[in-house]
Amino acid sequence: MKGVTVVIERKIVQADFVETESQKEEFEMALSRLGSQRGAQMPLLQETQRIYGYLPKELLERMAKALDVPLEELYSTATFYSQFSFVAKGEYTISICMGTACYVKGAGDILDDLSTLLAIKSGETTEDKKFTLESCRCIGACGLAPVLKVNEEVYGRLNKKKSEKVLATYQKEASGV
Repeated sequence: MKGVTVVIERKIVQADFVETESQKEEFEMALSRLGSQRGAQMPLLQETQRIYGYLPKELLERMAKALDVPLEELYSTATFYSQFSFVAKGEYTISICMGTACYVKGAGDILDDLSTLLAIKSGETTEDKKFTLESCRCIGACGLAPVLKVNEEVYGRLNKKKSEKVLATYQKEASGV
């Protein structure tokens, strides 16, 4: 198991890359299925993100070798698109929309409140790996502003109290109650 050093808001965090046997098998299948295709970079990055939830350096290195492209090229592609992450996320990713409509209607206050409740800053994951909190650009639900997403589930017309209820629902689910 190799360690990867990641800098998050000027803090250095040591993260170990861990993969299950099923993840490894699924990744290898995607690599063999897509690796020889022209233009395979983007679909392979997307497939890897789906399988692991992020793009570990170890996998980028394996992809670069299989695709016969420089690692920097894969990294350049992945950093261009906001859908990709280089840091493992929690089981539940809470994304607060900071688009203009949401921000004007109080999304910043909701982000601050959830940050306090989870005891993490935007871009961080709770120690138990259950929750990741992040801000995001407009998600296209301006009529429902302010909006947040938990994984792919969208919640709109929020205020602090309603967003706390959304969080409580997922905290209850995460605890298995």
